[in-house]
Amino acid sequence: MADEKTTRSRDNDRDRDDDRDDRRSGGSRGGGRPSRGGGRRYGRRKVCNFCVDKVESIDYKDLDTLRRYVTDRGKIVPRRQTGTCAKHQRELARAIKRSRHVALLPFTGSHDRD
Repeated sequence: MADEKTTRSRDNDRDRDDDRDDRRSGGSRGGGRPSRGGGRRYGRRKVCNFCVDKVESIDYKDLDTLRRYVTDRGKIVPRRQTGTCAKHQRELARAIKRSRHVALLPFTGSHDRD
């Protein structure tokens, strides 16, 4: 009888420990931190379009090119999304800022006027 109680309490302790582990690791029960879809993805590496086209310099007046690297809210799209190299990303940012300064590109997205 006493042995049966101790084994039950040990089993309960193990179950409790397992529940804690599940909560820490975002386990199957849905408790704890939600998973972010971690895992590594190995796909094709993005290449810099400017390097592929062998562009000497990025012109601030070339709005079609610059608009591809600006979001609808007016933010410059980061390198990890576009695949541009560091050199051309710096040059691109400089060109976007210049075109904003001379009012060719907006600083922000479109404003809704009521």
